Amino acid sequence: MADVVVQADKLTELTKLICMRAGSGETEAQMVADRLVEANLAGHDSHGVGMMPAYISAVVEGRLNVGQHAEVVVDKGCFLLVDGNAGYGQVIAQETTEMGIAKAREHGVAVVGLRNSHHIGRIGAWGEMCADAGLVSIHYVNSTSFHALVAPFGGSDPRYTTNPYCTAIPATKDHPRLILDMATSNIAMGKVRVAHNKGVTVPDGSLIDENGNPTNDPGVMFRGDGEPTGALLSVGAHKGYGLALICDILAGGVTGGGTFLPERLERGTIINNMLMIILDPDVFNASGFFGQDLNAFTGWVKASPPAPGVDAVMVPGDPERKMRETRLAEGVPIDAMTWQELLDTAREAGVNRVEVEEFAV
Repeated sequence: MADVVVQADKLTELTKLICMRAGSGETEAQMVADRLVEANLAGHDSHGVGMMPAYISAVVEGRLNVGQHAEVVVDKGCFLLVDGNAGYGQVIAQETTEMGIAKAREHGVAVVGLRNSHHIGRIGAWGEMCADAGLVSIHYVNSTSFHALVAPFGGSDPRYTTNPYCTAIPATKDHPRLILDMATSNIAMGKVRVAHNKGVTVPDGSLIDENGNPTNDPGVMFRGDGEPTGALLSVGAHKGYGLALICDILAGGVTGGGTFLPERLERGTIINNMLMIILDPDVFNASGFFGQDLNAFTGWVKASPPAPGVDAVMVPGDPERKMRETRLAEGVPIDAMTWQELLDTAREAGVNRVEVEEFAV
């Protein structure tokens, strides 16, 4: 089946309507819809509107609490700890990041822990907020729910989740912001879901089957009565594995949200913890050296002659900017299965048939 293509504003409207019919107020629904569609526009469909079926299922089953806000647990100068009360991560993470930005502007640095939030989506969104405020940020994220997805280096079964890492650098007058936002697995679980829905394979080095053998079949992550029979592999072999452990320990251990252990799992939902370090790059009063050096270095790197088959050298954030421009102009492609799941979720949330048909393209 062919992809459907939906304009971003219509996709946002549908997603907002689903959230509202499932119990969210208009402001919350708008925040969720904006962030999910933003992920699609950036080309990260794994964290876009395809998450809505899982979100609404969690709402219906009482595992995602609508109407929640970031609750301050500890406030000690530049240190802040926030609890998300299992609320929508698009709301909780935005409110937490806003508080962290305020702290960093006051103290020059902020160390912010967020625990017990439902899925906080594309981590780059929170890095972009900090970068747009002129601040550098580093984000470590883990999960204490759902089920294990990623095998440790040298192992043959999953022991933790995709544990994202992000660093964001503010823009200068000559270069846009730099956003390195990555799963510590070779590909994100959402990308496996998209491949499975499309009926296509995943790249080499992404998955192993139930016996620990390499496979390109995304179906190994969707068998076994809801449990994966395979596992994702780390990006960069032992290096990504090491970074994944660091993310779990810092995001889970420091915040008190917990590292990934079997006895802490709540099946069928996605609870995230995040440790966020936000820094004012001018804190050392370097008289603009940071921006000048950033311009010089990124210019030097991007001036490398492109390799055969490559149009131009890019830096982190460039692919998302290019994709956003394209998708705003041409619409957001959604695979047929994900689109049908989204329409089914809309009906289950109480969006009537006539309203649903307005969005069916």
